Amino acid sequence: MTASDIETVGGKAANLGELVRASFPVPDGFVLTIDAYRQAAQAAGVDPNDPGDASPRLRAAAIPESVAAAATQAYRALGGGPVAVRSSATAEDLPGASFAGQQDTYLNVLGEVDLLDAIRRCWASLWNERAVVYRQANGISPDGVRLAVVVQKMVDASAAGVLFTADPVTGRRRQTDIDAIAELGERLVSGAVDPDHYVVDTPRGKILERRLVGKEAVLSDTEVLRLAELAAQVEARFGAPQDIEFALAGVDADRRMWLVQSRPITTLYPLPAHVPDPELDLRVYLSANVFQGYFEPLSPMGIQFFQLLGSAVHGAFGARIADAVAGPPGLVDAGMRLFVDVTPVMRDRFGQRAFGSILSAGEARSSVVLRRLAADPRLAPTDVPTLRSLWRITAGLMRIGLPRAALQVLRRPLPMRARFEGEMEAIARLELRRQADASELLDAFERLLLQATPHLLPRLVGLMAPAMLTLGLTNALLRGVARPDEIQTLTRGAPNNPTTEMDLALWALAARLRSDHDSRRALLERQPADLARAYGDASLPNTLQRELAAFLARYGFRSIGEIDIGVKRWSEDPTHILGVLANHVRLEDGSLAPDAQFARGRAAANAMLTELVGRLHGPRRWLARLVLRRLRMLIGFREAPKYHIIRLLATPARQLLLGAGADLASRGLLSEPEDVFFLRLPEARRAARGDDLRATVASRRQVFERERARRHIPRVLLSDGTDAEAALVSATATGDGLRGSPASPGLVTGTARVIRSPLGARLEPGEILVAPSTDPGWTPLFLTAGGLVMEMGGMMSHGAVVAREYGIPAVVGVAGATERIATGQRVTVDGSAGTVLVAQ
Repeated sequence: MTASDIETVGGKAANLGELVRASFPVPDGFVLTIDAYRQAAQAAGVDPNDPGDASPRLRAAAIPESVAAAATQAYRALGGGPVAVRSSATAEDLPGASFAGQQDTYLNVLGEVDLLDAIRRCWASLWNERAVVYRQANGISPDGVRLAVVVQKMVDASAAGVLFTADPVTGRRRQTDIDAIAELGERLVSGAVDPDHYVVDTPRGKILERRLVGKEAVLSDTEVLRLAELAAQVEARFGAPQDIEFALAGVDADRRMWLVQSRPITTLYPLPAHVPDPELDLRVYLSANVFQGYFEPLSPMGIQFFQLLGSAVHGAFGARIADAVAGPPGLVDAGMRLFVDVTPVMRDRFGQRAFGSILSAGEARSSVVLRRLAADPRLAPTDVPTLRSLWRITAGLMRIGLPRAALQVLRRPLPMRARFEGEMEAIARLELRRQADASELLDAFERLLLQATPHLLPRLVGLMAPAMLTLGLTNALLRGVARPDEIQTLTRGAPNNPTTEMDLALWALAARLRSDHDSRRALLERQPADLARAYGDASLPNTLQRELAAFLARYGFRSIGEIDIGVKRWSEDPTHILGVLANHVRLEDGSLAPDAQFARGRAAANAMLTELVGRLHGPRRWLARLVLRRLRMLIGFREAPKYHIIRLLATPARQLLLGAGADLASRGLLSEPEDVFFLRLPEARRAARGDDLRATVASRRQVFERERARRHIPRVLLSDGTDAEAALVSATATGDGLRGSPASPGLVTGTARVIRSPLGARLEPGEILVAPSTDPGWTPLFLTAGGLVMEMGGMMSHGAVVAREYGIPAVVGVAGATERIATGQRVTVDGSAGTVLVAQ
């Protein structure tokens, strides 16, 4: 047997066969194949879609004679002694799911009668409740699940245990974690006993940790190191970190080691491809997904979009990129998500300080992790003079024309905003012939990003940079005079924020629809998905159809998860917007209306500006008044770059690719137009030349769905696999509460509503929104929220900015908030102190 025989013998047996072929010490045994189960299931009348009936049927049915004869004959050949009977399912030990403990195992089975009974019960366990629920949670269809049975001679174990060839908590590779007990390993796996615990630095052969339960160690140091060495060989054989069960037989110092199971560790976060040896060159990767508040995987073409965008940006700064399609070397993908290699910054003292300051405003938790990681001797700074680092950055900014653009915006914000927006639209405009084919559309996609981006860059950054500069000046001028929450108040109700403008436009639309009887009735009585279909058919009530079309003409390029060009825009599917409109129409309390909240925020900011200026004297007062007024005018521009990248690059790029996908689907090379997003650009060009890539797309979609189910995304990933936050950052609980970063001042107590996706979500007025993160697609929910708690983000993250503008108390960067707070609990959010108290 080999790993390729999984459809015949299941995952566990295939892996054991691979170990036997490689001459690893595995107890003798045999396998009853999937065909044996199939015969038994057919004879018992098992219906895969009725699991409650399948299990008792298999337990009660007689084993087919030919199967029973083969099993007893093989058992006699083993010597007829005690054996272990284990399941080996076709869906078991797969890359995305380990199936650990989902089916039953029977140990010390003795005699032919008990053997056949254990086989029957093993088959039946395929349909026990926990196994069925586990398969459902992992999206595995019951129709394709079959069970082989592994029968192995029992090892007369004096010790047994489980080891991992990577740390399952931190993700660190090349580290062996061993749990061992002085009895059968099954009791360890089931959690019935406490084990001795050992940690080994695998490459160095050094025991890093030894934690014993009793006075005597279960394993000697020599045995610990031998196990680690053996496990490293198994990992090399399978090409991935392994979860291995072992047993030691004998009583003397030279006990024999046996491997009884090996399977991949399915919870580890994947590493980028082609990482250098971390022993020689440790790299630090910052999650771009987490920084953007987007946990979902990106489509392959969505990753391609950022690779081309990154190449264009690097080119604008004068860097040479060997392959623009592959992207700059510092931009990598892992787990279908983007990471930025920040190692050069970590090894530059000036870069550490500057980058840390910038990062703390947008993703505070990542900033903390990087700051603590800087103490790692493997990341010791190189001796690059600060002036040289500063000059390199300044030269790059001068090259793209940023200082001139930023100065223009600083002097004349509104005229320059209008001018830049007009210029950017002209730059991003593409000329295509009416009947362009896939090849031409793919070329246009690449041309749009590589040629337009360098010209858009100074205007995009030129809008944002003055806002950040003015905020920095504000902090400097008011140091020792104003608290952080008072400075945050200055940013409430600020004008010129395109996302706020969109949200207020949506509220104004809801107000108009509320006064139209037919529109109001449709929104309150029909489901958003039904209304979206009616919109596509132009069959909504006249006012609703017309007003929604006008809103989408202006903002339809946006969507939830809009950073991925593989995601549909609101103009393609307005279901979410219609749901938000329905919630707005239900809102009766005028004091909770977004325009009223925005007005209160503006009044509070103006009052705070007057108060803070009054605390100063002389020239400092005059300068503070000038800077704070300019801050009010500019801070909304912070949202402009992303808004215009989505509007002028991402959405047009999506339309070009949809056109190419439609051409390829019409030629039978893809199943549907949207399949093009599961290819990279070179692959799409191959399809345009006639290659059928439907199998590639199907495989990518499976990986994509598996990654969507991943609950934890490391914000900082090291090239040795370590999730830096898991390894470095202590728990954030403070007594009976949670701690994060203050994001929007104020104190509010309300009922928590945990929402992991805004799609179809409903938030009652005054409820505390608890979310993993937010992008602009979430912000309509803020309009009815009493407060905000986010797992991700910093003071200048999107959710924090909008919360301040609406006057919603907010705390961000609260680790595990969506798991540690339950819907319905009463919570108190202190947006000034950065704390969340949860009522018990």
